[in-house]
Amino acid sequence: MTSLFHPKEHYERSLIAGYRLLPFKFTQLRENQYVLTNIAGEYFVADRDVVERLVAHQLSSSRPEYAELKSRHFLEDGDSTVGRDLLALKVRTKHQHLAQFTSLHIFVVTLRCEHSCPYCQVSRQSDDRLAFDLSWETAEKALALAFRSPANAFKIEFQGGEPLLNFDLIRRVVEAAELRASTEDRDVTFVIATNLAMVTDEILQFCRGHRILISTSLDGPADLHNANRPRPGRDSYQRAVAGMERARSALGRDRVAALMTTTQASLSRVRDIIDEYRRLGFDRIFLRSLSPYGFAVKTKAFDKYRLEEWLRFYKEGLDYIVDLNLRGEHFVEQYAAVVLTKMLTPFNPGYVDLMSPAGIGIQVMVYNYDGDVYASDEARMLAEMNDKTFRLGNISANSYEEIVFSDTLLDSIEETYPGSVPMCSDCAFEPYCGAEPVFHHTSQGDRVGRKPTSIFCMRNMEIFRYLIEKMEGSADVERIFRSWVARR
Repeated sequence: MTSLFHPKEHYERSLIAGYRLLPFKFTQLRENQYVLTNIAGEYFVADRDVVERLVAHQLSSSRPEYAELKSRHFLEDGDSTVGRDLLALKVRTKHQHLAQFTSLHIFVVTLRCEHSCPYCQVSRQSDDRLAFDLSWETAEKALALAFRSPANAFKIEFQGGEPLLNFDLIRRVVEAAELRASTEDRDVTFVIATNLAMVTDEILQFCRGHRILISTSLDGPADLHNANRPRPGRDSYQRAVAGMERARSALGRDRVAALMTTTQASLSRVRDIIDEYRRLGFDRIFLRSLSPYGFAVKTKAFDKYRLEEWLRFYKEGLDYIVDLNLRGEHFVEQYAAVVLTKMLTPFNPGYVDLMSPAGIGIQVMVYNYDGDVYASDEARMLAEMNDKTFRLGNISANSYEEIVFSDTLLDSIEETYPGSVPMCSDCAFEPYCGAEPVFHHTSQGDRVGRKPTSIFCMRNMEIFRYLIEKMEGSADVERIFRSWVARR
């Protein structure tokens, strides 16, 4: 009979050697260098010889690596348990969000939109299709559901389509939510995700009075933005920029954010895109790839460039941004900042795609215009493609308990937990990654996904490696990256 454990002498040897190993994983970074990570996300880069000596309990306490490994909780010595206690505290801090779910509630107030973006992730409807608007009766039930969340502070985000086409409904939801929050001592904030083409002074005045944030789209210079986001009049860029300036004047510059999407036409123009954000006064950008949902699939926009092309685009952009910082200009690449928060701090940045357990349901809940409830925005987009795998229920037909404790949600979270998924459980980058069951279901037909061929895995692993390599290669770059995390 084969034993599942090493013999007793194996464990006694660690005590004799003078130190005990705390849980960690490692993987090759470069030819003779390895990156080690522990369960709290602390990392350490070492030569192969150091790794071999460490795991064989032959690493001398006089070596400089010994003190570093001890301070980062890869080993402990003597009778003290301070190392493991600190490690446990950091792990607990990273998972404290689990007690305060769900902190983001998305209201899809309409599918109507006057744009016709070929990469749109939603099956939009023309702007005269009132049947695709969220009604007040349904919105009121969604609001009641949102307030059942244990989170003391949460955010309501209004999406579409173009949500400003149903602004009267937004107004009613905001006023009702604020009234209820004041009676329950809850903190609720609001975001409108809009292309700003339909914004008016009346809308901005209401947003100012209720401290509503604006999130808009900006794909780059005028020619690129107008090509990516066509609308009648071919003036998408002009309307977006004019709307940004009006919104900034009314709300304040820090109350307006922009998001870009990388299309095939974007791949050779990353510096142009970054410079456009700088020209318009932004100090950050999210270099975002396409997702396999909605019109991005129907128009085959998702298949028009390969992962390798996007990674070249991303790395060129990140290098350019780092160079700007080295020359004294503060400018942040936001995806890198999310990852770096997980690498350099014990805090969870709350980014749904990189959450473990999966962020679906736990971090975000989506209330569709028809009352259906979905585990994430991507799950709602998938449903518009006639795949309702991640539909959790309906506001009118199901209770909060039936939705939150549905097998659809709980099974997805349990089955995809990276700590127990083959390959993820052994991956040194697992502390920085997350489970994305909707993406893998869409791209591979399986919630867990086949990791060796997963675009999600390959993309993130390459970014993780690149960020660590850049920090290891330059103390100045590490200082810049730490400043991005400190300002989050």
